Amino acid sequence: MEQIRSTTLPNAVRDGVWPARRTDILDWLVQKTSGERFIDVIFQQLCDRLVEAGLPLGRASLHFRIDNPQWFGARIVWRKGTGQPEVNTFEHGTMDTIGYSGSPVALVHDGLDEVRWNLSAGDAEASGLRLFAQLRSEGLTDYVAWPLKQTLGRRHVVTFASDAPEGFSNEHLALLFDLLPILALVSEIRLKNRLARTLLETYVGPHASEAILAGAIIRGSGSTVAAAIMVCDLRDFTHISDLWPRDDVIELLNSYFDAICEPIERHGGEILKFIGDGLLAIFPLGRPSACDDLLLAVAEARQAMDRLNAERLAENREALRYGVGIHVGDVMYGNIGSRRRLDFTVIGPAVNAASRLENLTKLVKRPVLVSKAFADMARCQARLESLGSYPLRGFGEEMQVFAFRDDWFVAKASA
Repeated sequence: MEQIRSTTLPNAVRDGVWPARRTDILDWLVQKTSGERFIDVIFQQLCDRLVEAGLPLGRASLHFRIDNPQWFGARIVWRKGTGQPEVNTFEHGTMDTIGYSGSPVALVHDGLDEVRWNLSAGDAEASGLRLFAQLRSEGLTDYVAWPLKQTLGRRHVVTFASDAPEGFSNEHLALLFDLLPILALVSEIRLKNRLARTLLETYVGPHASEAILAGAIIRGSGSTVAAAIMVCDLRDFTHISDLWPRDDVIELLNSYFDAICEPIERHGGEILKFIGDGLLAIFPLGRPSACDDLLLAVAEARQAMDRLNAERLAENREALRYGVGIHVGDVMYGNIGSRRRLDFTVIGPAVNAASRLENLTKLVKRPVLVSKAFADMARCQARLESLGSYPLRGFGEEMQVFAFRDDWFVAKASA
């Protein structure tokens, strides 16, 4: 950018006197938004109210950096007359792209307190920024971007663009500028709430996170849940981790968990725990299709593992082997741990049985084993072959064990 235009605001605003003028919109933002959970809804209502008050607003956007394992940031774009705002997310690495570098958002992130641009003249093209040329083509005439300053120096960005031939007046800009401190506070609260939810969903799963956010945080609190249980473990991981470089081991685990976990989550399962190279997941029987969903997830996971192993063999690496144990029963679902450190998980004999079945896959050389109790509930005996009865550590009686025929996986995953 060759130039950054400065806004001529009233001295009271420039001198930090806030608000320069109290308005109904400012009162609404302060007093009437506490019951709304989502910042995109608040932003839409704010922009609609600004238009109703006579401000020549054609477009506005919020740009947030967010704490998410998949996304670097999010953008909310409001356009006059289009109804709900558009919400976009951006992957990590966005800051290294040409579209971000030198943009108004990047300039504000880097410390600039204002970007102002006249879109109605040739400045849009002269700036060299595709954004300004695009906004001008949409009939917008004036543009301003400001930081939303939040706790510990974190800066997000809000932008406003006018569709009036004369753009924004100083009075319009003063009204918008007065909204920034409250908009920063209102958005920070929603971002913190979303962060708490995201972190819980990332580390304990969506269902457990809902329970925790609803107040299930007392040690020993929980409920009894009937569920289909799946325990999965990677074979020879100790040998691999001893021989391979650390980064290669982490990459291997991430690829393996992607192959196994995405089908589980896609079909309604809840991954409760990663234990090194293993995982524990449940499919609550409150859903009539829970057992069938688990079977479909296992079939798709096997296909994903086959694809992963084909890639590994093409790179002259060993194929990965794994074992899965599946059982069904009642489990205690809730908080367990010390006074200061809790784990929201499931325990009970049914979980132990699934774990023993997974361990038994090493002995019988079959990748997936299911109990008779699960086979009866899922009504899938036609696709099974009995491997006989085996003693399971911690259980008094032997358990009849079944394995799936290989053709079942192909049929189930393609159904």
